Amino acid sequence: MNILSKEKTNEKPARGRHRDVPLSISFVMPMFNEKAGIGRTVKEIKSLAGELTHDYEIVIVDDASTDGCGDIVDGLAERDDTIKFFRLKSNTKFGGAFAECFRRASRDVIVYMDSDMPVSIEDVRASFALIHEADIVTGFSTVKKGDTVKRKFISGVYNLMVQSLFHLGIKDINSGYKIVRKELVKDLNFRSLSPFIDVELFLHARNKNARVVQYPLIFCQRQGGKSHITGIPIILATFRDMIKLKFTAG
Repeated sequence: MNILSKEKTNEKPARGRHRDVPLSISFVMPMFNEKAGIGRTVKEIKSLAGELTHDYEIVIVDDASTDGCGDIVDGLAERDDTIKFFRLKSNTKFGGAFAECFRRASRDVIVYMDSDMPVSIEDVRASFALIHEADIVTGFSTVKKGDTVKRKFISGVYNLMVQSLFHLGIKDINSGYKIVRKELVKDLNFRSLSPFIDVELFLHARNKNARVVQYPLIFCQRQGGKSHITGIPIILATFRDMIKLKFTAG
């Protein structure tokens, strides 16, 4: 896996890819209890999509939400055929919804983001250009805005453990923003049902000798709802998947 920072992407040719070739895009989002903000997120993605491509879809997978956000998206999808909506029957603690998003994406490039829209439109515009020279563009935060001490501690320990066990060299392994070429992941069968699924993605990229660009940005503070990623059940599931994959893979 060839990992480059944003500043180094102009040092090498684009390996036969051309910036003037239009790419079709699947915007994908796993969703759980995002009633307060999902309508705004879809509206912002719609406004951006037309600037980047003439061929796009918005794929939203509901991880068995209980707050009615699924009904909101279902209504949007009935009126707009660019929105593809799928419901999971039971909650998978994020990983199952993430994997389903990637399976359902059908365009050239997958733009993944958390469903609370943590990335500014300006950063999406700027970072999307980098996919012409990469297989994955992944965001990392240069400023930690709004994180609690608990969240910072959990994130720090987790990223340290991932680096120690798997040596991936990714600054923010569970970044809420990634751009991935569909060709890279078309044969990837995810095993995890937790946020550890991000590690699986980068392990697959390393096995494929993929080119990864890390893009610095400032993640936006959540405007509504709350994050569920630091709940005890999800933390336990994540560490269970980590140990399982470390000692059973290959």
